[in-house]
Amino acid sequence: MKQLGADLVEPQTPMDSEFSTTKALASGTDSDFGFAFNDQNFSDRILQLEIIPDLPESEIDGGDGSVTLTEWARDRKRRREEIKKENEAAESEGIKLELVEDLSIPQTEETLAYDNQDEEAVAMMEDCGEDGGVHLNDQGEDSPRGSESSWSRDSAVLRVSTIHISSPILAAKSPFFYKVSTFLLSQCSLNFIDLLPPGTEEAALMELLNFMYSNTLSSTTPTALLDVLMAADKFEVVSCMRYCSRLLRNLPMTSESALLYLDLPSTVLMAEAVQPLTDAAKQFLAGRYKDMSKFQDEVLNLPLAGIEAVLASDDLQVASEDAVYDFVLKWARIQYPRLEERRDVLGTRLVRLIRFAFMTCRKLRKVLTCNDFDHDVASKVVLDALFFKGETPYRQRALALEEANAPYRRLVERSYKYRPVKVVEFDLPRQQCVVYLDLKRDECTHLFPAGRVYSQAFHLGGQGFFLSAHCNMDQQSSFHCFGLFLGMQEKGSVSFAVDYEFAARSKPTDEFVSKYKGNYTFTGGKAVGYRNLFGVPWEAFMAEDSPFFINSILHLRAELTIRQ
Repeated sequence: MKQLGADLVEPQTPMDSEFSTTKALASGTDSDFGFAFNDQNFSDRILQLEIIPDLPESEIDGGDGSVTLTEWARDRKRRREEIKKENEAAESEGIKLELVEDLSIPQTEETLAYDNQDEEAVAMMEDCGEDGGVHLNDQGEDSPRGSESSWSRDSAVLRVSTIHISSPILAAKSPFFYKVSTFLLSQCSLNFIDLLPPGTEEAALMELLNFMYSNTLSSTTPTALLDVLMAADKFEVVSCMRYCSRLLRNLPMTSESALLYLDLPSTVLMAEAVQPLTDAAKQFLAGRYKDMSKFQDEVLNLPLAGIEAVLASDDLQVASEDAVYDFVLKWARIQYPRLEERRDVLGTRLVRLIRFAFMTCRKLRKVLTCNDFDHDVASKVVLDALFFKGETPYRQRALALEEANAPYRRLVERSYKYRPVKVVEFDLPRQQCVVYLDLKRDECTHLFPAGRVYSQAFHLGGQGFFLSAHCNMDQQSSFHCFGLFLGMQEKGSVSFAVDYEFAARSKPTDEFVSKYKGNYTFTGGKAVGYRNLFGVPWEAFMAEDSPFFINSILHLRAELTIRQ
């Protein structure tokens, strides 16, 4: 490429001239060299594509947009499994492949180096080909002519395409082609590079090559863009991966496409350029299945990556974290019938998405005896949860803030339908429990004019109880006010006599002050309490100078004692 090189740099040795040209091109990553694509006048090498048959039973025809995402995913997954089996068979037969030494690559946006362990396109070259070319198969592996290990390549080639290429342009975009160009310049005078892509990858490879010149793609369908993304990953063209990721994000997202994006090969998922796409897929799934109770069957059928995206959300509309735990166990038992696999998935993947610190102590006891969890794992998460529950509210908020930006927010409270409570139980001298319920000012604001918020269930004497905070009219129906009520869950003929007392922290002492005492014989499904707990209208209760909100938190306490 003497003409193009002469325009960009001062005359140097051939090797230095090529390298300088590459650096100059890499510095202008948005340059459009589309006019030079496949033009002999602007090329110094020939890229020969020898199209080989696809793996048996291939279901798609090259990403022309005529296939569905489901068909695309099924075919690509099958191809990955076949390639994995072939690699394992090769290893078992003692076949050793030698990789070219890692060369120094300019760290520009276009030549960003990153680990590529799956289906990596690596030039494996020791000697120059007898015909003056380098022969690489669809995995970027050296495939010398006449070799018995090349599985009779000449007889398997379907067609041959020849493309004039510019080594500096391709090297500026791709560490793979940079390595190839370096070898061509340093070892021998080769005129062409020979690639053996399967037929289904031909269109994607041509699109990729065109992008490396023009920084644009003609493909617009999801399947075609995914094919180009896979090719860009194989040949390490980071800018194209980023471009495909952006185009896919701009397309309408569906559950099917979101799950597909999360099931791409590991090398693609780990690439920084694809992170915005996978993040968008996770956000879509978390938003769609925010209320899991409405889509229970769908969520139970989600793969592991999908359920992880849903459970990672702070905005799950669930009754409590107890319900999240029960749902995770149900999902795991359906998806992983074998106990060993289920324990592994729960202990390594899903346990970090359950927020045990907000589960009830009653449910935490069940975690300790649950056979689905490894005993050591269960003991640790329960102990951590109990330590968190024992911290002061200020310390709890500080701990939650520390992991606000962590990928797994174990100490951040979700938007539960039933508010978590702290419970202290006593057996002697009488069965008694003290229940603490905290409500944020915003939560109280949303109660007006007739809203209610319920606490999680707690237990006394084997019976389940709950607290409910209301915005209601006072006894004379003259104004709105804050009310607090105590209810028993069980319905039926069970009779249960309880003494109860409601209290709230108040300024300036910030101590709990008793607000109402009473007793009641519950028969199940009944609630008792006081309509105007603070004896003031709603406006005074919610005022900025209200003595009942301490750091924007309303602290309530209920003491329940079984009557003798």
